[in-house]
Amino acid sequence: MEQKKYHTGFALSGGFIKGMAHLGMLQALFEHNIRPEILSGTSAGAIVCAFVADGKEPFEIMQLFSERSFTDLAKVRPSTESLMQMDYFIDFLEDNLKAKRMEDLPVPVVITATDFDHGRVVHFTEGEITHRIAASCCLPVLFAPVEIDGVHYVDGGVFMNLPVTPIRDCCERVLALNVCKLNTDSYHMNLPGIAMRAYHFMSQANSMTDLALADKVIAPDGLDAFQNYELDKAEDIFGLGYFAALKAIEEWKDR
Repeated sequence: MEQKKYHTGFALSGGFIKGMAHLGMLQALFEHNIRPEILSGTSAGAIVCAFVADGKEPFEIMQLFSERSFTDLAKVRPSTESLMQMDYFIDFLEDNLKAKRMEDLPVPVVITATDFDHGRVVHFTEGEITHRIAASCCLPVLFAPVEIDGVHYVDGGVFMNLPVTPIRDCCERVLALNVCKLNTDSYHMNLPGIAMRAYHFMSQANSMTDLALADKVIAPDGLDAFQNYELDKAEDIFGLGYFAALKAIEEWKDR
């Protein structure tokens, strides 16, 4: 049997503010000495992957975000391309990540984005890091496409919200952390609300194959109680992820 390059890889889904639950799950996993040798992330998952690979502990990352408001990172400035601008978010990444290029990260990371010009999924493993994270997080309509080397990119969740596939062949086991479970509750009948609901259904549909490829999955409940601008609730969201992972770890022990 062919030897895999890595024993354990983690795949982290997109999910906007619900990505704070990734940090709680990782905190619990790390406390039980369950750590990845490679990370794969889409959108919010890409942010978490980059900061963790850069050497920050999950609770430190949560605190870093909870000290800010949503409008500190994304400004409402409608244009012909978008409703909001990401400039402050990119500045935040540049100020808080030690690594400037993906290949400089101590733990390998794969960042998934969508090539908007050619209609395909792209997995970044090298290059300048902040704009590749921003590309992976660039939800169409809310944010303008991010240009990298003459190509425009948008949120990786358009094609692959749970990026197990990019690391499946190189890992003996892949743990998927999914913060974007199906939700059909009420929603706001406005442009952002409609866009987010359409994106949610789309990301659900494209996650099915990758969910089946994962060896284990942790998917916290209760995350849809939070609005996407509620960074002040980061600690509560972190807690849901933390206790979901603890529960999963106990269940694994019993098997």
